[in-house]
Amino acid sequence: MVPKMTFGCAAIGSVYRPTDDKESILVTKEAIKQGLNMIDTAPWYGCGKSEKVLGEILPKLPRKSFYINTKVGRYLPEYEKMFDFSAERVIQSVDESLSRLGLDYVDIIQVHDLEFAPSIDQIINETLPALQKVKESGKARYIGITAYPLDILRTVVERSTVKIDAVLTYCHGSMNDNSLQDNLPFFKSHGIGVINASILSMGLLTNRELPDWHPAANQIILTCEKAKAFCLENAVDITRIATHFSLTQPGIDTTLISTASLGNLKKNIQVFRNGITEKEQLISDDIMKQFFKPLNNATWGNAEVVMYQEKLKQAVKTSLQ
Repeated sequence: MVPKMTFGCAAIGSVYRPTDDKESILVTKEAIKQGLNMIDTAPWYGCGKSEKVLGEILPKLPRKSFYINTKVGRYLPEYEKMFDFSAERVIQSVDESLSRLGLDYVDIIQVHDLEFAPSIDQIINETLPALQKVKESGKARYIGITAYPLDILRTVVERSTVKIDAVLTYCHGSMNDNSLQDNLPFFKSHGIGVINASILSMGLLTNRELPDWHPAANQIILTCEKAKAFCLENAVDITRIATHFSLTQPGIDTTLISTASLGNLKKNIQVFRNGITEKEQLISDDIMKQFFKPLNNATWGNAEVVMYQEKLKQAVKTSLQ
C-alpha cells in the first residue's frame, strides 16, 4: 500500500539541472518523513548518482518503512551505450543497483523505456525472463515495465509469459494529455498497478523555459504556452493546478513527483494535502475547456525513439570514420 503521491528521483540524479547531494539527501529524508514512502529511481539518473544518494539514506532506515523501485535497460548518455536489454546486462545491473543503494532487494524492478529496445521480442524473450530470475532470487519483489507509448505497454502485457505487476508511464496523466485514463481498465483487468509520472509533461506545464530537446509537436507546445499565459494573466501558478489535476485523477494507484528542492517538495505536499483554491479550480476548469480538451490528448508518439535512432546512427558513423 502506497500513498497517492510518491517520490521520483530523476531530479536528485541531476537529470534536469545540476544538484547538490546534501540538499538531495535532505529532500529525500523529508519526503519519507512526510509519508511519500515509495521511492522510484534508476541507474540512468545521473549514471547511478540518484541511487548513490539514496544509498546514503535508505540503509539507515527500517526496511519496512519504505518501498524502493529501480530499473534496468537504460544507462549512459552516449547513444551507443545508452540502452542494453540483454539478460546478462539485466542481471549485472540489478547487482550494481543494490550495491549503490546498500540494500539486499528492491520492491519493484522495472524495464526502463522499453520502446527503445531493438525489438519487443527481446523484451518478451530475454529481458523479462531475466527479471523473473531476479525475482526468484529474492533481489526484487515485483516486476514492472515503463514506457511512453501506452500501446507498447499493452502489447508487452498481452504477450509476456512473465507476470507483470506494475506499469509506469509518463506525460499521459496530465492536463494536456490524460489518455492514461482510457487505458486504466485494461491494466486493472490484468491486476497491474499503475504509476503516473512527469505530470508537468517534462516542463510543458511550468513557467520555466522549455528545453530544446522536448519532443512535443508545435501544436502541443503552443497550446501549453497559451494556457500558461492565461494563468499568468489571472495570477495563478499553472504548476499548482497541473499538479492538483493529476493527483486527483481516479483509478491511478500513485503519482510520482520529482524534485531536488526542499521548497518545491513542500509546495507539492501542500497541494497534495490541501488542494487548490476556488479561484485556482475555476482557472483550471477554464484552461481545460479552452485549451486542453480541444487538443484531444495529442501525444508525440514515437518522436523520442526516432530522435534516438538518428543520433545513434550519427554516433556509429562518427566512430567508424
